[in-house]
Amino acid sequence: MCKAQLLVSNPSGLHLRPAGLFCEKAMEFQSRVTFRYRGDNIGNAKSVLSILGACIRSGDTIELICEGEDEDEAYAAITDLIEGGFGEEI
Repeated sequence: MCKAQLLVSNPSGLHLRPAGLFCEKAMEFQSRVTFRYRGDNIGNAKSVLSILGACIRSGDTIELICEGEDEDEAYAAITDLIEGGFGEEI
């Protein structure tokens, strides 16, 4: 299992477009990819509705959790996406 606390630095938080990118990236992997937010709330990173429903804003911190056969690759790719601000053009 890989875990990381990540700061969402994208200026508009996880609105539809970055939520879609997050979901698409998570779906590239076989591993279970979830995120913890605002205490003990858990979201499914492979569900855009789960991501949008979390109402993650810029400056919020989430905990990324990857579990499975390709967890290291999933962890690295999704961490890069989030820490990179989803390309900042969003």
